[in-house]
Order: sequence, then C-alpha cells, then structure tokens
Amino acid sequence: MTTSTSVAICVVTHDCEADIAPFLTAVARLDPPPDEIVFVDSASSDTTVATARMHAPARLPLAVEAIDSNIGYAAGMNRAVSLTRAPWVLALNADCLPEPDFVARLLARAVSFSGGPVGAVTGRLRRFSQPGEPPLLDACGMFMTWSWRHHDRGSALRDRGQYSRPARVFGATGAAVLLRREALDDVAIDGEAFATEFHSFREDAELAFRLRERGWEVLYEPDARAAHRRTNTPGARRLMPDHVNYHSLKNRYLLRAYHQMPTNLLLTLVPSLFRDALALVYVLVRERSSLAAYSWLWRHRRAILRKRRILRARRTASRSSIERWFWTRSKPA
Repeated sequence: MTTSTSVAICVVTHDCEADIAPFLTAVARLDPPPDEIVFVDSASSDTTVATARMHAPARLPLAVEAIDSNIGYAAGMNRAVSLTRAPWVLALNADCLPEPDFVARLLARAVSFSGGPVGAVTGRLRRFSQPGEPPLLDACGMFMTWSWRHHDRGSALRDRGQYSRPARVFGATGAAVLLRREALDDVAIDGEAFATEFHSFREDAELAFRLRERGWEVLYEPDARAAHRRTNTPGARRLMPDHVNYHSLKNRYLLRAYHQMPTNLLLTLVPSLFRDALALVYVLVRERSSLAAYSWLWRHRRAILRKRRILRARRTASRSSIERWFWTRSKPA
C-alpha cells in the first residue's frame, strides 16, 4: 500500500461563481499545498469557469475542464479524479473553506491509524455563520439509522466542543473528504468510483457502503476543520429545485437496492416501510414532480439488479461488520 502523502484537490462546480474566489484563497493557504487542483464544471450558466481561471493560486497547478451538459456530481468527480495522479484525493465542494492545516491533519490521522487500511478521512465541518450567530456544526462524519437514513453527526447542533475525539465513522460527507486513490480503484464498478446513476445526492453514502464492504476504514479527525455553506437540508426541501428533490428521492431507494442484505431487511423493515409510506404520501400531496423517481427505478430495474449482484460478489467484509453501523454512530479510533 502506498505511503506517499501527495494530494490532488478535486472540485465539481455548477453555477457557483460567488464561491470560487474565497475557495481558491483558502486552498492557496493549505500547508502543505496540494500537488494538483482540478475543477470539472458541469454546464454552469454563470462565470464559474472564468472566475476559477482568473483566481488560480500562484505556483499551484490548476486545471479547469468545462463540460457542456450537467452530468452531476458523481460523474463530474469521476472525471476530476481521472485527471489527477496523486495517491490521495481531497474531494471538496466549492462552498467549503478548509483551514490551512486541514489536509495535513487528515493525512496524519490516516498514516497513524493501525486498525486497518484507511480509505477515507473526514474532518470537523462547521456551517457558515453571521457575526453574533452561535456556531453550528455541519458534519463530523456520517452515520446510518434503522430507517435507512444517513445523517451527518452533529448536523445543525450548536458547536459546544462535542465530537472532540478521533473516531471510526460509517462514512463522510462529500463536501470535504480525503480519499485514498487505491481505495477508489478497489471499489470502482465499471471504472466508476462514484456511482453516476446517483447523479447528485447520497452518492457519498453509497461510496461509504462500498468502502466498508471491501474492508476500508473511514476515520474522523476533529482537529481538521473547515467551514461549509450547506443549502440542501431536510428542512429546506420545499425550497429546493424539483430536480434536486427528484434525485434525492430516487437515490434513497437506489442505495437500499444496492446494499441492503436480507437480515438487515428484516431488522429494519418496520421503520423503513414507515418512512417509505410517509415519503410516498408527501410526494403525492406536495411534490408530484418527484413521482418520476419511482418510474425511473422500475425502468432501470435490470441494471439495478445487475449491479447489486456485482456488489454482493465483490463484498469481502462480514455481514455483521456492516450491520453494526446501523446501531452505532461511531467507534473509537
């Protein structure tokens, strides 16, 4: 397993021109600096591409690839990763501002861990706040629930210094996660580390399942800090564009179709069915634009079953090692 600590930063953008300048300013302050920076822009209609090129940090190699259709986060990240060579990939959202030692602390946690091969490391993310507002946590690792919901630990809680210890966590938000290229190559299906059928949303949870199923660890490092301007939250669903809610609904079922095992189905049947019923009623009453998610799943059922068979055949971790993550939010590191 490679021990090199060179890092490539990969960013997927879409209509986020206001974020680019402060983002690149934060990236330029990273110590050690990244070896590569790649932007893949997914059909922005604003000046995102021009702004990224204009504010390229001095002495840092920045590549920008503009794509003329909105291929989504997953396909965009696959493309960005393919354009880099460093053994570590830092997937960052453009609305995420890492502190100067963010990468160094993530790498240090990965290198020092002796409990198994490390596939991903995430840090302590805070939400952007206005002067005088209490600081809120955004994400301190990801956990699963009995109803097959995945949540970010600490999300929207006032930051009182909780989650202050390093931990093993189920997964990490795609907003800011350091990924080992060797792990991405290992879990890739048909050459894709990120599942492009997810397009956007929940692709980070799906990647977490594949990492766990192949025996890769995901770690949380509390001293690696970043600020994140999160816009897509459960409470803001009615304010989100139709296509966002459509993909979110589609992907919740797709995640289970790929990774739910028979024992887990029995253990989580009641809470997950209850949640499914609530979702269907909500879509019928308030969000009929998302009904197409159900027809998409039916039309693609053969491809879904094919990929499920591939994932099951490639699984090397024990069933119980995956099941445990439905009953705990973290484990000691």
